Amino acid sequence: QVQLVESGGGLVQPEGSLRLSCAASASITSFDAMGWYRRDPGKRREFLARIERDGNTVYAASVAGRFTITRDSAKNTLYLQMNSLKPEDTAVYYCYAARAPSDYWGQGTQVTVSS
Repeated sequence: QVQLVESGGGLVQPEGSLRLSCAASASITSFDAMGWYRRDPGKRREFLARIERDGNTVYAASVAGRFTITRDSAKNTLYLQMNSLKPEDTAVYYCYAARAPSDYWGQGTQVTVSS
């Protein structure tokens, strides 16, 4: 069973930055893709970014240009660098890993953007 553990969330002021980490219990090179979603209370889960096995990245329009997804295979860790944060970015952020036919999810980390 693959375990994913997110960290790096917290309280940040508008226009601030945070970097989220997602540590995997398995080699991240074994995954077809890894990525990030978020969920705001009362709203649906929102896709943010994905990095595929070949390194190709995909971003949601709402975060493109502000968020950057990267990975460190040596550390088996996925990252999400978040810049120019807005109050509407407040949510619980989840990382996932896909390895057909399964998906694996972390427990989430809270990000709050407020002055």
